[in-house]
Parts: sequence; structure tokens; C-alpha cells
Amino acid sequence: MAVCVTAQHRQMLDQVLNLFDIHPDVDLDLMQPDQRLASLTAEILTHIEPVLEDLQPDWVLVQGDTTTVMATALLCYYNRIHVGHVEAGLRSFDRSMPEEINRIVTDAISDFLFTPSPDGDENLKREG
Repeated sequence: MAVCVTAQHRQMLDQVLNLFDIHPDVDLDLMQPDQRLASLTAEILTHIEPVLEDLQPDWVLVQGDTTTVMATALLCYYNRIHVGHVEAGLRSFDRSMPEEINRIVTDAISDFLFTPSPDGDENLKREG
């Protein structure tokens, strides 16, 4: 098992890593001040793919609704790597929010969907 982070939300990430004493094997530290989502997505696609090539995982577990999650799931799909999505099925039903699109795309790509609540289960059932 390997842990890779992009540091999309560095402050929150570091708190969780410290709390659970997790030491990432790969920390890409991709965030820049005032970075736009399109440029972040390009950075993630460019930097995660070599990590996947190096590690050659059978499965990748992604968590949440960030651009990192969506871009990583997409790369896994392109490279025929199975994906598990933790927090699958959550919906705000507000397509103006990038996180909502990230959730929908990631759920559509994922092989395993780990929902945190019954409403997540119901959302996925409704979506087929």
C-alpha cells in the first residue's frame, strides 16, 4: 500500500495526516496561490500518471469530492486501474458547484462505491 497526496487542501490535509500519524509515500504539493481548477486539473493529470506508472496498483482508493479525486479517478480509468470511491453517492444537486460535478464523474468511473449514508445509497440507486 502507498499513500499519495496532492495537497489540494494543505492545511486540512496536514491536520488529518498528523492526527492519524500518516506519512505519505508521495507528496506532490501541487497547490499554488490563486490556482484555477483547470490548471490544477492539468497539474494533477501530469503528476499523478507517473506515480501510477511507478506503483502499478491494481486498485486506487480516492476519498471525497475534490478535483484531485476526480482527476485521479479519470487517470485510473484511462490506465485500466480499478477505483474505489469513499464518500460516494453524496449529492448537493447544485451543478454550479465543481464538487458536485467531481462527485458525479468519480462515481461514474468507480468500480466500488463506499457511501457514508443511506441517502448516498439512494442517490446512486436513482442514478442507476
